[in-house]
Amino acid sequence: MTKVQIYTTNWCPYCNAAKELLSDKGVPYEEIDVTNPVQRDAMVQRANGRRTVPQIFIGETHVGGYDDMAALERRGQLDPLLA
Repeated sequence: MTKVQIYTTNWCPYCNAAKELLSDKGVPYEEIDVTNPVQRDAMVQRANGRRTVPQIFIGETHVGGYDDMAALERRGQLDPLLA
């Protein structure tokens, strides 16, 4: 299975929804808390300037936020990306 990383904050409802979607699918993920300014700067750089959370990466693919990942799921494109 491809490595999944999610940049989050603990008060973000979209972060929780993204983690729940992955957990429901049985997908392990690494959560990176961006309340630490160093981690936030790393996220912004890796996400091409996007500052909002969550920012989701599946392997080296930048999926975007929760809405982007949910759209992939609805189109049946998330599972192949995770494989």
